[in-house]
Amino acid sequence: MLASSAIREARRAGIAAEAIVPVGSLRRFAPDVGDVTLLALVPQSRHKQVLRGFGRLPIVADVSAQTSCSVTISTSRGAITLHVTPPEDAGAALVWHTGAQAHVRELQARALQMGVQLVDGRLLSPAGDPVACAREEELYERLGLPLIPPELREGNGEITAAERGEIPPLLTELHIRGDLHMHSTWSDGRNSIADMVSAAKQIGYEYVAITDHSEHAWSSRKLSPEDVPRQREEIEALRTRVHGIEILHGVEVDIMPDGSLDFDDQLLAGFDLVLASLHDPAGQRDSELTERYLRAIRHPLVNIITHPANRSPAQSHGYAVDFDQLFAAAALTGTAMEIDGAPGHLDMDGALARRAAQAGVTIVVDSDCHRVDGLGRQMRFGVGTARRGWIEPRHVLNTRDATEVRAFFSRKRGLA
Repeated sequence: MLASSAIREARRAGIAAEAIVPVGSLRRFAPDVGDVTLLALVPQSRHKQVLRGFGRLPIVADVSAQTSCSVTISTSRGAITLHVTPPEDAGAALVWHTGAQAHVRELQARALQMGVQLVDGRLLSPAGDPVACAREEELYERLGLPLIPPELREGNGEITAAERGEIPPLLTELHIRGDLHMHSTWSDGRNSIADMVSAAKQIGYEYVAITDHSEHAWSSRKLSPEDVPRQREEIEALRTRVHGIEILHGVEVDIMPDGSLDFDDQLLAGFDLVLASLHDPAGQRDSELTERYLRAIRHPLVNIITHPANRSPAQSHGYAVDFDQLFAAAALTGTAMEIDGAPGHLDMDGALARRAAQAGVTIVVDSDCHRVDGLGRQMRFGVGTARRGWIEPRHVLNTRDATEVRAFFSRKRGLA
């Protein structure tokens, strides 16, 4: 990730900032991120030194712009802008540079009504004097509001909701008790099941599901029906050796053009959970894709519909299916819908996730990870995407313990 690389480089170079943090669309977990924007907390006397040092980092190809409080660099992976602010103005600067513009404009209008100004990352008195605002909570408090989480700052009614005390307690990573979607070397993953389980245990998860791709997936490697018994034996052996984490045996099957699944029911019945994905639109109309999804949702062995829009940020918005129909069917049948944290999906996006929760759908937030070093990061993206959708812990299946998760799956199969 470009922002993380730049922050690491700055630390290695000894840039004397109290903190350097991502802001802008990155901090809001927006799916489409343009230029990377960072904010450094630096005493006024060191602003020039920090900006100069950032412009000389090894990753810099060119300094494309510079002012007294910012510098923009070009790198082989994209542009990065670093803003600097004194620690006493950190709260106002974080709100200002996090955005979005619509949110900041509403705050500016509110500030004027209250006799102060929010300008260029600083809060000013009526006389134009700086008002110390070291924490974001302080800025919102001065404007008569509770803190609004960064992910909600889009200008989509969050300020009115805050006025009314209607900002809900949002999901955090600490609420996540397990990851129900990941891949191993049995399909297109980079690491063994044992490695994935070990990494999940180190994160602190109580349970994990191994869900490799079935035979009609577009992935480079796939799990064949003949592989399933051997994979199950490996998982059962791991269960006897690894303690402190429950290992579920799942699979990610493809929804075929006729709405059937690419593993038969007898094989699927042996898994602890079944994820269903529609990777191949097969040239079908939106109404036909909707019917494919509905058939999968109504299948008694399908527990989770993964990345239902099949979107790819900055490349494709995915399917324009009838999500209201899908959500109604999912709520009725007890089928969970996934928020996928893989950077290539970030799906369901915030707005869609909010609609799903409002329809009574049970949400799952997963990493869809293919390698151990991405497990935590991709779950973080998933949680950030969920927060953009106003998702609360109560909406999310994998905030529950393993017994409750198994019971949720069993109810659909009629085994509870």
